[in-house]
Amino acid sequence: MSLFCFRILPWQEGERIDKCIVLLMDSLSRSYIQKMIRDGHVQVNGKAVRQNYRVDADDEVSFFLPEAVEPQILPEDIPLDILYEDDDLLVVNKPKGMVVHPAAGHYSHTLVNAVLFHCKGQLSGINGVMRPGIVHRIDKDTTGSVLVCKNDAAHRFIAQQLKEHSIVRRYRAIVCGSMKEEEGVIDAPIGRDPSDRKKMAVNHKNGKEAVTHYRVLQRFSGYTYIECRLKTGRTHQIRVHMASIGHPLLGDAVYGPKKCPFPSLEGQTLHAMILGFVQPSTKEYIETCAPLPDYFEHLLRIL
Repeated sequence: MSLFCFRILPWQEGERIDKCIVLLMDSLSRSYIQKMIRDGHVQVNGKAVRQNYRVDADDEVSFFLPEAVEPQILPEDIPLDILYEDDDLLVVNKPKGMVVHPAAGHYSHTLVNAVLFHCKGQLSGINGVMRPGIVHRIDKDTTGSVLVCKNDAAHRFIAQQLKEHSIVRRYRAIVCGSMKEEEGVIDAPIGRDPSDRKKMAVNHKNGKEAVTHYRVLQRFSGYTYIECRLKTGRTHQIRVHMASIGHPLLGDAVYGPKKCPFPSLEGQTLHAMILGFVQPSTKEYIETCAPLPDYFEHLLRIL
């Protein structure tokens, strides 16, 4: 457990105590800080305060922060749809609703739990005990290809290809509205949304390079079926980029309309179909194709 102490500066006077702490400790969420305050772990001038306490200049704030304890991640016998496998890696066709690696609130039933069982624990450790074997990821409600590395040498080799943008990643998506152009490129940096830390956004001030190529595959009434090819792999890249040009993904309640015309659809209509890479040991080019999931095919038939 670590003790943190700081003094309120004149320009902070009148601010809520939780906002002052989150500015100092940006690695902590505001909701976590508010819980610390409710539990009496935050003191001002030696006394516990309420969540709505507004600070005065020269107030002395102190709180204890418990040491982070990484939970034990256990192998689970979960069926995997394996598209490709060798001694260095495997490519898994991830289903909708499955989280790639454990995180707060999801310590079981993840892809990592499944591959730990399948690979008998023989996975790369470069990304730590919470993400063994994971060199890239896709969102919980995005389906399709995820590459998993079985050893550190393979992990480093694949990570270098990702850094050089030489891995082929082609997605299928259904977007809202009728796209004017048959194909195009969205070159716009992506970073945290300044107004909502849980979301990403096109951010020209603090964002990182993000490039998405797209082309129209089929047009419907009010929707467009497209292929997206990634040059970069930023968090929520396709979702943010398509929303930024007025064509959010169908079913994406975070970056698109809150109300979906297809109530049974859970999350965005996005599928990582093609994954192409150079095999770490043989240096052979490998390309896998994850077939469209049933829900996606069903939507296309309806449209």
